[in-house]
Amino acid sequence: MKIGLLSDTHSHLDAQIFEYFADCDEIWHAGDIGSHELADRLETFKPLRAVYGNIDDKKMQLRFPEHNRFTIDGLNIWITHIGGYPGKYPKKIKEIMLTNPPDIYITGHSHILKVMRDPQFGLLHMNPGACGIEGWHKMKTILRFELTGGQLTNLELIELGPRAKITS
Repeated sequence: MKIGLLSDTHSHLDAQIFEYFADCDEIWHAGDIGSHELADRLETFKPLRAVYGNIDDKKMQLRFPEHNRFTIDGLNIWITHIGGYPGKYPKKIKEIMLTNPPDIYITGHSHILKVMRDPQFGLLHMNPGACGIEGWHKMKTILRFELTGGQLTNLELIELGPRAKITS
């Protein structure tokens, strides 16, 4: 299964995403979607698994969960927007990690691209950075990877170009 992972679109959907995710089976969005039109476009394009973020409205919070946990190919996946990273998890997240850690833990929010192992919980943490034009990140980034035989393989970092705010 091929996955396209993005976060922090903040209502801006770069057209390149459709090219880079063309052969993906699913798209995963780690929150701060921004608009229902953007979510609709992604859902029309490919199956979408998403969580809401701190900028998303109440309607978006009804549409998508805060935490999305599921299993694919024997891998337990957890997507949430504000979830910290290895060594810096919020208290509630750490409490869950102590009893039920996932294999792959995906967050957004920070606009900081990170892919790192957590030796304490034996998981892979992933944050695709941000691909919208709002925020302080300099480069718009997304991730693409495969889940095969219970393993994450062929991980690719894709840079969509510098974040440039559109002015009218």
